[in-house]
Amino acid sequence: MARPPRHAVAAVLACLAVLVAGCTVGPSQRPPVAVRGDNMPVVPTTDPAAPPSDQALPEPQEQRASMPFTECTQDTLETLPAPPPADRPLRVECGELTVPADPDQPGLGAASLAVLRVSLASAPENQPPLLVLGDTTLEPTARDAVLLAERVAPEVLQEYTLIGLDRRGSGEDVLDCAPDDARAAIVDADPGRSSESDLDALLEEARSVVQECNLALDGGLSGYRTAATVSDIEILRAALGVGQLSAIGVGDGGAALADWARTAPTAVGRLVLDGPPNPALDEPDLSESRAGAAEAAFGAFAVTCTARSDCPLGPDPRARVTALVDQLRRQPLAATDGRRLTAGATITALLAGLAEPRGWPGLATALAAAGTGNPDPLLTLLDPLVGPRGRFDGMLATSCNDVHRRLSPGEIGDLAQRWRTSYPLFGSTFALRLLACAPWPAGGPAPTAGQGEGAPPILVIGTAADPRGPQDGSRRTADSLATARFLGWQGAGTGAYPRTPCVTAAVDAMLVGGIAPQAGTLCPP
Repeated sequence: MARPPRHAVAAVLACLAVLVAGCTVGPSQRPPVAVRGDNMPVVPTTDPAAPPSDQALPEPQEQRASMPFTECTQDTLETLPAPPPADRPLRVECGELTVPADPDQPGLGAASLAVLRVSLASAPENQPPLLVLGDTTLEPTARDAVLLAERVAPEVLQEYTLIGLDRRGSGEDVLDCAPDDARAAIVDADPGRSSESDLDALLEEARSVVQECNLALDGGLSGYRTAATVSDIEILRAALGVGQLSAIGVGDGGAALADWARTAPTAVGRLVLDGPPNPALDEPDLSESRAGAAEAAFGAFAVTCTARSDCPLGPDPRARVTALVDQLRRQPLAATDGRRLTAGATITALLAGLAEPRGWPGLATALAAAGTGNPDPLLTLLDPLVGPRGRFDGMLATSCNDVHRRLSPGEIGDLAQRWRTSYPLFGSTFALRLLACAPWPAGGPAPTAGQGEGAPPILVIGTAADPRGPQDGSRRTADSLATARFLGWQGAGTGAYPRTPCVTAAVDAMLVGGIAPQAGTLCPP
């Protein structure tokens, strides 16, 4: 398949942006808002009063990889929920990246992270790389690149080879060190119980997780943190043989790329940070912000459900789910295989499900089934997180290592009571999760300083109802980077790209056409 010349693609995208920008009427003091022109895709407009970009986006650089890859297309595609679309026959190659087990402790030796190289079957091997870095609560593995390759526009695959990199504690070397009973105690913690004895018991379970994981990792538990991922990104860039690396990061994957841009601004290519959290927040402010964001995401989920005539949760999903949680607090549901669905597990499943709006119909059905006495659908939704070789241990290690403040059980009990009122569905659960980090070793080094001066324009996307963090947190990330352009999406879920035509057009125009949107662009739901 012949690749279109870059200058031709850029010209088309530039003309489209200019044409649609012309759909606005009159001057405005508000942020530019995306509009739909006749027979045109939705793309964001630009503000005529905004100054032009003072920096050009670098041309994507062809890779000269020094790390070996082997073809693994069939084995990889067989693990996907569905085959790729017929318009994009993919080639997948597998490799391994050797990194320090902990960049701050050289004596701990080395670790290996899986890398996937995903491209159109006809693409040249030296096609420019585009790193894809997922959030630790979602798909933090190299496979995320394959999942994205199924969804992006063909033009992106004609320009780039997607590179998937395992986050530490995921993939083939998934972190699986917590005792099963202790992990279950944390997940099942009753959001309505925060007495001193309840918190002391939960703290003991958290201590056993830290002890067992430290023993299993021989002191290397501190390597599971976002700052270590920053080091991994730079090692990968060198192994791919490019001076500047283009990348997309979601959630705390975006936070890792933001810190990489601060430390290595001249190595940054075309960079998209999709829903990164506020870099200045520590606990308990971070958890409180996420509790509020989760409530907003549930509101969007409820509106979406009730817009259908057959919403399984009826006209008031919040009341139905609240009643279900209260019911499970009194009497958990037993599955035929011996597992139990508790109130805490239900909130955990709900938080995981809210991140992916494409799965909301199934989530609503599973919640309704639990309300009629069938726990199996919700327990199935929980399996990727807390089932065998699930994501929970790696997610917990990263979140605990990324924050610095440890709270006492008394402080957490007070927060649980306050947040139960302010954030009725999720506040207590977020407070109790702070206890899981209480016995954890102190957090790593201070957050990366600097504003990434010298980096090219960076696109930062914030989603209005992202259960991983409020849109304002992503805006703060943009404010903390000297060359960032912020784009807000009034939608829901974790990761806005490529969920909606407006966001997709803006990201593709940047990645393929080299056109950075103006700061303050707003995309509709």
